[in-house]
Amino acid sequence: MTDALVEPAGRIARRSLHDEVVERVRGLVLEGELAPGSRVPEKQLCEQFGISRTPLREALKVLASEGLLELLPNRGAVVTKLTARDVDEMFEVMGALEALSGELACARIGDAGISAIRALHERMVEHYRRGELPDYFRLNQRIHESIMDASGNATLRTLYDGLATRIRRARYMANMSDARWKQAVDEHEEILALLERRDGVGLGAALRRHLSNKCEVVKAAFTD
Repeated sequence: MTDALVEPAGRIARRSLHDEVVERVRGLVLEGELAPGSRVPEKQLCEQFGISRTPLREALKVLASEGLLELLPNRGAVVTKLTARDVDEMFEVMGALEALSGELACARIGDAGISAIRALHERMVEHYRRGELPDYFRLNQRIHESIMDASGNATLRTLYDGLATRIRRARYMANMSDARWKQAVDEHEEILALLERRDGVGLGAALRRHLSNKCEVVKAAFTD
């Protein structure tokens, strides 16, 4: 017997119930539909997804391990709050991880890998030119993940994945101006050029600067 019900209008179809519930609730947090400091409405979500409390609570445990939720004894789950200090610390660590990934990738990536990343970059730029921010972000993330994969270091990728969700949440909180968006695209042009030259030291430094600039944009949201 499965907790998933085959019904339309937002209910979860049979796939991997656990993964689907995690993804759905994670999306609510990342996109701000569940606000920082708010309590997770378990009964409402169970009715919305057409599931019992057991798979939902298992999903909440996963999201707590990612730092998105806090589980309170006898009080359910609450969406964690982010401070400017949290953002500083997260981006410092992510900058170091991405810098290392760039150095390793330049030493290990093949021509086909570079061509694949260039193709992602060109598609990302097209979304930028059309002002399609969600699609731009999606391709942007795939480029960073592709460089990370090209590092050939599974331990590094695991550490990256553990922080990436919290970074995505911080990014959703920030408003990206036209000037910053253009700057980010220019930075990606530099990142691609350094990767194609297999300049590991240069790419590592460029990725670290790129993350530092992202950090400043996110922190500006707290000031606003």
